[in-house]
Amino acid sequence: MTRKPARMYRKVEGQIYTRREYMGGVPNCRVTQFDTGNVHEEFPWSLSLGTEEAGQVRDGALEAARVSAVRVLEKAAPNQFHLKVRRFPHQVLREHKMAMGAGADRISDGMRRAFGKPVGRAVRAGIGAELLTIYTTEAHLADAKEALRKASHKLPVPTRVIVTPRPAA
Repeated sequence: MTRKPARMYRKVEGQIYTRREYMGGVPNCRVTQFDTGNVHEEFPWSLSLGTEEAGQVRDGALEAARVSAVRVLEKAAPNQFHLKVRRFPHQVLREHKMAMGAGADRISDGMRRAFGKPVGRAVRAGIGAELLTIYTTEAHLADAKEALRKASHKLPVPTRVIVTPRPAA
């Protein structure tokens, strides 16, 4: 079965479905690291990628955005950043698998309103939810903005970059 496009899962509809202990066969989360870069240093600036619309972001898209941002930052600001994935994909996506192939047109309607089997995971993000955050120095603010701009192209919801100075601890 091929992976379905993001437009099929982008809208937030129905109840949230997260209790993995009651369901079997839920795929693992594709986000491999939630903290990347120099995680031990405190950086003075924080740049976040916030959503402008409510929507669901699949874990594969979140991982692609993370990899894209890290690739830019590793070249431009090695060891001068800390990238954090701020949301965990708790929402389990379901799909009613249909019969495909020759002669399947007679049964393509299938069971109406079927519950479906788990096929993936997603983040349910509301308006203003921060998906990625980069902590960096003032010298690398432009590089971090470019990294978040490139990461935003991987996500199915419109986003904006939010820049804030971090308070001194």
